[in-house]
Amino acid sequence: MSVLLLADHDLGLLSPSTARLVNAVSQLGPVDLLVLGEGIDQVATEASKISGVSRVLVGQGAGYGGMLPDAVVSLLETLTVRYQYVAAGATAVGRDVMPRLAAKLDLMPITDVVAILDPSRFERPIYAGNAVQTVTSNQAKHLLTLRASAFRAAPLGNDAPIEPVESAATSAARVIAGHRTESDTPDLATAQIVVGGGVSVGSAEGFQLIQQLAQRLNAAVGATRAAVDAGYAPNDWQVGQTGKIIAPDLYIAVGISGALQHLAGIQGVKKIIAINTDAEAPLSKMADVVLLGDLFKTIPELIAELDRLGVKR
Repeated sequence: MSVLLLADHDLGLLSPSTARLVNAVSQLGPVDLLVLGEGIDQVATEASKISGVSRVLVGQGAGYGGMLPDAVVSLLETLTVRYQYVAAGATAVGRDVMPRLAAKLDLMPITDVVAILDPSRFERPIYAGNAVQTVTSNQAKHLLTLRASAFRAAPLGNDAPIEPVESAATSAARVIAGHRTESDTPDLATAQIVVGGGVSVGSAEGFQLIQQLAQRLNAAVGATRAAVDAGYAPNDWQVGQTGKIIAPDLYIAVGISGALQHLAGIQGVKKIIAINTDAEAPLSKMADVVLLGDLFKTIPELIAELDRLGVKR
C-alpha cells in the first residue's frame, strides 16, 4: 500500500497542517508528499524533514501557482495509477480537487476524515458534527480529505529525497489576484490554543481585547458566525459548521453562548474555558472551567495576572 498526499503551503512556507496529515496517512503505508506551486524550493525542503515521508515530489511552474483545480487534477490523474491512497487536507483546495478527481476516476471520495480505523474504514462527522459515521470502502483506490486538526503532527528529523515531477500545468483559468488578511497569530486550524469571541464582545474594537489575550498566550483568534456577520471579525476567523474546524488543546471562549453551528466546529477541543456572564449558556455547561463575569473586566484582569506571574509561551 502507498499514499500520495497533496501538501498544503502558502507564501513560500509549508503549512503546519501538512505534518498532521502525514502522521494521519502514514498508518496506511509509505507516504509520498506532492508539492505543487511556483518558487517552492523552500517548501519542498521543509516537507522533506517530516518523519514518515518517503519522497517529496515537486511540480513547479506558473500553472500551479494558484493551485487551480483543473491543472492539479490533471497531474493527480496521471500519478494516481501508482498509489492506493490519494489524500489532501479538508481545505478549500482539497475540497475542490478531490471530487473532480473522483469523478474522473469513477470513485467515491471519503471526505472530512477524522480517524483512520484500518486500511478500509474511516470515521467522519455528519449532521453538523452531532454524529460520527464509520465508512467502509471496498474500492481499489481511496480518495480522502482529512481534517488536519484531528491528528497530531508528525515529528521532524527526516531527510527524504526530493524528486521533480515532469508535467506541464494547463488550466482554462488564471489567478488575477489574491487577497488575504494579514495576521501574526498562529494558524487557527492547527493552533494549540485558540481564543474565540462571540457577538457579546460588542464591536471590532472590542475584539482587540480578544487579540491581546491571544497574543499574550501565542494563541490563534477565532470568532462565532454571529460576530463575523456583525463585522466584528474577519471571515477567516470564523469557527463552526460554515467556518474552520478547530481542535486545540485549550479553547478560551469569550462571550460565546454555544450555538449549534459553533459547537460543530469545536468538537475536537481538549479543554474549554468559558468566560461568560450566563452560567446556563450551552458552552458554559460543557466547559471544563467557567469564569463568570463581565468579559471587559475579566480579560484585562487575566492578562494582568499572566503578566504578574511571568507566564510566557
